[in-house]
Amino acid sequence: MDKTAWETMKTWQTADAVCFDVDSTVIKEEGIDELAAFCGVGDQVKEWTKKAMGGSIPFRVALSERLKMCKPTKEQVDHLIAERPSQLTPGISELIQQLHGRGIPVYLVSGGFRQIIAPVAAKLKIPSENLFTNTLVFSETGEYAGFDEREPTSETGGKKKVMGILKAQFGYQNLVMIGDGATDMEACPPADAFIGFGGNRIRQEVKEKAKWFVTDFSVLRQALEEEE
Repeated sequence: MDKTAWETMKTWQTADAVCFDVDSTVIKEEGIDELAAFCGVGDQVKEWTKKAMGGSIPFRVALSERLKMCKPTKEQVDHLIAERPSQLTPGISELIQQLHGRGIPVYLVSGGFRQIIAPVAAKLKIPSENLFTNTLVFSETGEYAGFDEREPTSETGGKKKVMGILKAQFGYQNLVMIGDGATDMEACPPADAFIGFGGNRIRQEVKEKAKWFVTDFSVLRQALEEEE
């Protein structure tokens, strides 16, 4: 392990807060792709997701365009959650339980949607106030009416902004961000360390540039146990 990887591991072992991306990190799927498939526009939206993750298009533009293709109703979102609940990545439950056992706050920071992520957070015993996500907006009749543009995660650099908010509000000194995408990596700094995760899909840019890249959450659990 080179020095920078070692430093990242040491920050992880002394973390005072941990932020996880959700899609392809905490859960196996990309939530918006699942929603699009459910709405019958899966292939078109997947192309936009690739562009968004690659950082070649402003995130809010990519989000808006993908949602315009889907136009999900409240009923469709409710059915998706009931019929195709998000699948947790192996080992994530145990890792978050371990962090909670050490008294370390855990946050979910995602460009995905609160309506889909909230049940995942509940399963992992992460309080709703620790979610930084996008929020779908529906009309009184349940038709798609857009998304809440006040959410920091709806814009390019949103995850970076959330890291800054958390550090300013709580004074975290060893804030760690974990995720699979370029937008997660860009959140460090202000995050004090970034750990790339490739257990569901490997994004080459992240694998090459992350100081520490893992494909199994057991590696992170073991590193914490070594510190105990």
